[in-house]
Parts: sequence; C-alpha cells; structure tokens
Amino acid sequence: MSNVRTMAELAAQGKVPEILFWIGCAGAFDDRYKRVTVAVTKILDEVGLSYAVLGTEESCTGDPARRAGNDFLFNMMALSNIQVLNGYGIKKIVTACPHCFNTLKNEYPELGGNYEVIHHSLLIQQLIVEGKLKVAGGAFKGQKITYHDSCYLGRANDIYEAPRFIIEALDADLTEMKRSRAKGLCCGAGGGQMFKEPEHGNKDINIERTEEALGTQSNIIAVACPFCMTMMSDGIKNKEKEAEVKVYDLAELVVKNKTV
Repeated sequence: MSNVRTMAELAAQGKVPEILFWIGCAGAFDDRYKRVTVAVTKILDEVGLSYAVLGTEESCTGDPARRAGNDFLFNMMALSNIQVLNGYGIKKIVTACPHCFNTLKNEYPELGGNYEVIHHSLLIQQLIVEGKLKVAGGAFKGQKITYHDSCYLGRANDIYEAPRFIIEALDADLTEMKRSRAKGLCCGAGGGQMFKEPEHGNKDINIERTEEALGTQSNIIAVACPFCMTMMSDGIKNKEKEAEVKVYDLAELVVKNKTV
C-alpha cells in the first residue's frame, strides 16, 4: 500500500480524487482486517479508480460510542471527522466496514456531513456489472461458499444482493445457511457488544452462528464486515476447523481469484 495517496498530499497538488477510501479502525489496526484493506486497494488500482485516504487525519466514526450509549462522545468524534471531510470537499466515500458505512451514511447528515457513501460490496458489484472487473472462472469455481449477513449491511441498510452477486460471479456454489438475509443471525458483535464480555448464557452467539455455517458443508465463510470476520474466525478456532474452513472478506475472494 506504499503507493496509496493521502488527501493532504493530493490537496497540496490541487487534485481531488474520485473517491475517499475510508479505512476504519479495524482496517487500520486489526492485523487480520488490514489484509482486507490491501485487497480493496488492489481492486481500486486494477480498475483505475482515483482514490485517496485520510491517513492520520481519519479517526473513529464514533459508532461504538453511540451503540454503547455515549451520544456526547459520538457527537464530538463525528463533528471532528465532518470538519476534516468537508474541509477537503469530500463527496464520495467507499468503506469496507458496515458500521462505518451505516454511521457515515445515515447519522452524519444530521450533523452536517452529507456524502455519497458506498459499501465496498456495492462498488465491487458495480465494477463487475460494468465489465471493469473480470472474476468468472477463477480459483473458486464450483467451491461451496456460504455468506454471513452483516446486521449493519443487511437489516440496517437492506443490502443483501450485492455480496451474493459477487460470490455467484466467482462461479462459486453459494450455499445459504438456514437463517439468512433478513432472518440472518447476528455474529454477536454488533451494538457495541464487540468491546465487552458476553452475558451469561448457554452458548455464545458466534458459536451458534459458526455451527450454522459449518452445517452448510462449505469450506469458505464469506463476510463483509470486520466484526463478523473476528467473530466467525473465533468460532472456527473454537470448533478446531481452521485447517478445513477459511473466513474471507468479499474483496479478498475477488483478489484471491487470481484474475484481478
């Protein structure tokens, strides 16, 4: 990612990129999700889209604070980000995190942050439809892949088709879990739960969901969210299935297909 430009660098040259790639906390700091960040940049580079990142000027959207009930902290963080975004005249944002996507798209406008916000699954779908991204007949042809719906992508924003379109475009065998789409089961990390221990119960939600995924006999679990990535990966470790079953983000599947 050494060739990725920051908004500050482009602004100094009097240039404005087509899109801002919003990395998000997980994409910047979580070792596993950093790979997803790299995969997205590879796709953007391949299709020749003009983009930049905020770099050290990007901070958390405030989503975890708001979900945990601290609206005051959320407002402080959001207003700070909006000041930076508006200062650069940002119009279009792409992000690989449904939590960032939901917050930037649906909650920033009330504070003066009005942008076209796109989740990376929608962007990848668009690029495939337009013929700019060729993915058919690659490494995943005929492989069983199940997709876990992110709550903040699905129920919160009604995005169900784009992720499935991508998997089917890879010529993979999309195998649905019993609970999917609007009836999909949460991974257990949404609503601020990612940052606390679970309440006492008979079973952790991510274990229940992992069991459903393993029940499809798929050797790949596709996700489109860093929280889901962590929870499903932990579930696979719990079941000692790491050698047989892999968890990948949609962008990683596209890049690993060896046709990008």
